[in-house]
Amino acid sequence: MGKIEDDLAGAFVCSKCLHSGGHVEHLAMSGTGLSRLLEIQAYRYAFVSCKNCGFTEIFNLKILAGKDDLGTILEVIFAD
Repeated sequence: MGKIEDDLAGAFVCSKCLHSGGHVEHLAMSGTGLSRLLEIQAYRYAFVSCKNCGFTEIFNLKILAGKDDLGTILEVIFAD
């Protein structure tokens, strides 16, 4: 996900203060039911924060990367 992180950080323009550039952090979460029981963190997000004022926007990494369900299953198996 390095390229996506770099793209997000470089293209980020804060909607509050209009400052360019951001800091990227990741968050992974499990869903409900079996994925929660097995602690499978299939939901991945990138939080991009403004380096000037701290305003943060959230992006769904699965959508940004264009991954399909097969990619998610392989990530779970090989614990990326």
